[in-house]
Amino acid sequence: MTARRWLLADQLGPHFLDDDRQPVLLIETREMLGRRSTHRQKAHLLLSALRHRAAELGDRALVVRADTYRDALARVDGPVEVCHPTSRTVLEIAGSAEAVTVLPPRGFVTDQAEFAAWADQPRRGPLRMEEWYRHACRRHRVLTDGPAEPGRARRAATTRTTPLEVPPPPAVVEDAIDAQVRRDLDRWVAEGVRFVGRDGPRQHPATHVEAKARLRHFLRHRLPEYGRFEEVMSADDPLLAHSVLSSSFNLGLLDPEPAVRAAERAWRTGRVPLAAVAPFVRQLFGWREFIWQLYWYFAPQFRGQDWLAASEPLPEWFVELDADAVEARCLSHVLAGVRDRGWAHHPQRLLVLGNYALQRGWRPTELVEWFRHSFVDGADWVMNTTVVGMSQYADLARVDTRPYAVDGSYIDELSDYCTGCRYQPQRVLGDLACPYTGGFEAFLQRNRERLAGDPRLAAELADRDDPERREAVLAQEEKRGSNPP
Repeated sequence: MTARRWLLADQLGPHFLDDDRQPVLLIETREMLGRRSTHRQKAHLLLSALRHRAAELGDRALVVRADTYRDALARVDGPVEVCHPTSRTVLEIAGSAEAVTVLPPRGFVTDQAEFAAWADQPRRGPLRMEEWYRHACRRHRVLTDGPAEPGRARRAATTRTTPLEVPPPPAVVEDAIDAQVRRDLDRWVAEGVRFVGRDGPRQHPATHVEAKARLRHFLRHRLPEYGRFEEVMSADDPLLAHSVLSSSFNLGLLDPEPAVRAAERAWRTGRVPLAAVAPFVRQLFGWREFIWQLYWYFAPQFRGQDWLAASEPLPEWFVELDADAVEARCLSHVLAGVRDRGWAHHPQRLLVLGNYALQRGWRPTELVEWFRHSFVDGADWVMNTTVVGMSQYADLARVDTRPYAVDGSYIDELSDYCTGCRYQPQRVLGDLACPYTGGFEAFLQRNRERLAGDPRLAAELADRDDPERREAVLAQEEKRGSNPP
């Protein structure tokens, strides 16, 4: 008897099936959204993508609606197989269910055995993405005849930008499926289910066809500028040169390997410079593969060590995405983007959102859950490693070599946010002091003994060694606390 392929809600692209005759199982449950308040647009995207896939498959698909995955699987006759899930929770459910076979992962280029062989080499020091990326590029012959990372000259790109003059990406057009999803979510709200963020027309692809059209547009129009604008933030253009396809990759609508090869071809044919292609490939093939492998390589209970003694709970205004309560222009703008779109690009996530949480000493584990539920691309395997390790430095340097903490002047270098803001990025003390600049200095002073071994941060501390100033900054930022800046 042919096994029915169970497609999880993040395995919705054609590469998760072996042929066009294979019977399919799709399970719809509120368990997909987790137990915490999820962004309304993320809930809509998940359900819309799952139902669009069901419509595409037609009679091949058995759709089961149940309270939990276990309840749904108990109602399916015959053998079931599923590609390796992306979460430990669902893997445990699949592994413990009768007649369910777990297949190797799909949707990633590298495999777990390959990563373990690299990570377990004798005398291997801390696992670093750059080393893994170089290894993976050689192993899979990606950009092998060009430098994997062509310098950092793009930091010098102008930051006071006007929006890029490129055609808008292909529009997402809602249909009857989206209308029914919206009605169902409204009913859930009436039944007591709580969401965060604003509802609105769907902005992210829910089908392979939509995602592929967005990818083609990115490769043609935005990729050529990616190297210049990868690290830039602008209040006038929330997209800049970013693809905004992270949710499409994380839902399995797109397979990363063809996307990497397409970007590489754009360079080889002379259409796009290597300085643009290499950082995009580094994100999709380097960083994405690295954090996926780390999620499975480390012990399941690993959730960070709070090494920097971060123990403050996330404040209500941040949890509720209340951008209007914030006067700091960068934080207000980025938080509004999360509220309105369920998305922000990675410099905004690290330099504005994560940086502020780090400076204020918010609990990393709570921040992981906030990112996972507030972003349309949120997934445990992504957010745990990225937030705990790279953003909050709470993993004993397993992912990054230093805390991702910067002051307002650094944000001013990479953005146009400080123009028109009531705060001044160079000011540390006083009513006009930037909360990021004062917060950065207070963060250094609170953690001076823990950070003394880092050369860059030790130098920063040496420049701020006046005891009177130290006490003034600490008192100022303690008074500010976790209130909206």
